[in-house]
Amino acid sequence: MTDTLAAHLDGCLGCRACESACPSLVAFGRLMDAAKAVRTAERPAWQRALRCAWLTLLSTAGRMGQVARLARVYRASGAAHLAELSGMARLGLLRPYHRLARVLGTGDARPTPAADATTEIDLFLGCTRDSALTAASAASRELLARLGVRAHIPSADLCCGALMRHNGFPGQAERQRQRCAERHTGRTLVGLASACVAELREEPRLAGTLELCDYLDRLDWPASLLLRPLPARVLVHEPCTHRHRLGGNAAVFRLLARIPELVVEPLTDSPRCCGSAGTYLLDQPALSSRLLDDTLAPILETRPDILVTTNVGCALHLAAGLAETGIAIEVCHPVELLARQLPR
Repeated sequence: MTDTLAAHLDGCLGCRACESACPSLVAFGRLMDAAKAVRTAERPAWQRALRCAWLTLLSTAGRMGQVARLARVYRASGAAHLAELSGMARLGLLRPYHRLARVLGTGDARPTPAADATTEIDLFLGCTRDSALTAASAASRELLARLGVRAHIPSADLCCGALMRHNGFPGQAERQRQRCAERHTGRTLVGLASACVAELREEPRLAGTLELCDYLDRLDWPASLLLRPLPARVLVHEPCTHRHRLGGNAAVFRLLARIPELVVEPLTDSPRCCGSAGTYLLDQPALSSRLLDDTLAPILETRPDILVTTNVGCALHLAAGLAETGIAIEVCHPVELLARQLPR
């Protein structure tokens, strides 16, 4: 079956025909990874080398930080606006890169306040720490500090390996995940991105890795820590990885319920995938755009003030799509809202 599906899965995000071949979506995902590995191995060595080098850039935090800085220059110089006026931003192969350049490196970080900590954890940011998780990382550490938890980031230069695995390079993925295990074994590991957490849990030594909202929901919040009211409407997007591999995102709703006056609703009528899917938004831009449009439809219909999601790839993809519509709907990680409403 793997050989038969290998070619088809080059451009598949999860069609019903393929899905029916597996007893579960998790098993289907593993079949896709295996098929892509077969397909990748059949390609000429020079193609594999170029693809691996490209993925290495995308999965290296320092290099992605440099890409985010270039994206800021692209916006600040007016080049992004010119590309839109000229129509170049809508050209097939250029469109996904322009979309990402509009949203990469847009988060602002706040200094983490000092606090007495009774607990210590390792906070896993992965390869997008400087390009897409700046604000969420700062918010996480601020909120954790207020809850008596000191967050360390000892693996700021490491990737979980998911990007390599889902693109047909299981050997490289295993080596990346092994390095994470060597750094975090014996420590409480908490991840911001649902996709990273799902990948890390596949390593036996990291099977106890927790998703950030789940970890925060398990903590004992002091009765004196009352969040400030926020009269706004929030839609909660549930990434595929959170739904199918982490057991759902009920903790997100419980946490956001701590904010008085906040109306929290699930994003319903959305497809199984928003179209981000790792590198698929770059590799399959037409298919990715169709899935994005389907996901944006109920958001544009209901017009929330804020959209929250626990997956960084989904957040970038959705934010870029919303920016194209010209409708001001903020996209952020749930922890960013919680940190903003902390008593000052």
